[in-house]
Amino acid sequence: MTLETDLIVSSFPDNPSNNFIKSIYKLNQKNTPEVGSLSSEEELKSLIKMSSCCLYVSSQTIIVGFIICLREGSKYTSKNYNFFTKKFSKFLYIDRIAVEGSYRRTGIGKKIYSEIELIANLNKVPMCCEVNILPLNEVSINFHKNFGFEEIGQRTFRNHSVAYFMKL
Repeated sequence: MTLETDLIVSSFPDNPSNNFIKSIYKLNQKNTPEVGSLSSEEELKSLIKMSSCCLYVSSQTIIVGFIICLREGSKYTSKNYNFFTKKFSKFLYIDRIAVEGSYRRTGIGKKIYSEIELIANLNKVPMCCEVNILPLNEVSINFHKNFGFEEIGQRTFRNHSVAYFMKL
């Protein structure tokens, strides 16, 4: 188990290598259904291109977590993203965050969200996200509430339901 002080938060490289993309993709897929599954590494690359902020966390040379965020005005077609588009003229949408299982509860989530919060505050925009309520992701719900997020809506889809959260 790595201590929080051993973790380094960095921006995604401008031109990520194939190995970097493979690592992020693999970590994303290992974290489903908490984060949405991606059909391919190409879909991940497309999402990264649409994003406004992507950070990853490393411990030595291993990627142990990442976050992908988008601002308003993106061409992203996610129904969850569109919920915030209809509600806010400006926002920072947290599309996905994933942490390697053995590194959970080491401060990675808090560390990444603190960095994202600095960016949101600099741009004077709310941070927005959704969390699964069916299947229930109680750990994430509690994390967001403890970080100061408030629930502002819910939506039921064919095979899952989400709660929408926002933090000013």
